[in-house]
Amino acid sequence: MTASAASTSHAQSSAFAGMAGTWSGGGTVTLDDGSSERIRCRATYKVIGPSMEMVLTCASDAYKFNLSAAVVAAGSEVSGTWTESSRNIGGTIQGRGGGGSFQVVAQAAGFAANISLRTTGNKQQIALRADSQFRAANISLSK
Repeated sequence: MTASAASTSHAQSSAFAGMAGTWSGGGTVTLDDGSSERIRCRATYKVIGPSMEMVLTCASDAYKFNLSAAVVAAGSEVSGTWTESSRNIGGTIQGRGGGGSFQVVAQAAGFAANISLRTTGNKQQIALRADSQFRAANISLSK
């Protein structure tokens, strides 16, 4: 019984394992009009047990977003809040994941985005798909 309790505690604390720190890289963003632009990004993750705070800033010549999120993992469920400061929008995050791989939905009034995040070693892939503001972003980061 003691070994089981210890492994459960370890599993919860490691939902965001390997993500802490500063990451940078780039990718593309597809805008509402269908045009695509290259973007440069920087992400910072602060992990404390089953909680994570994230700041992701991406910019191109004509486009920029500043995304912040605070999430908590409970088993394989992830929930929390997010804000995008340059558009003054924010809402909730709900989804599933663990071990550095997550599938979540970020929602706010008049906005929803599907976000997939996968961390493997010092590489991270982020894919965002939205129904407004922008259509998609594909980002590759490294630590």
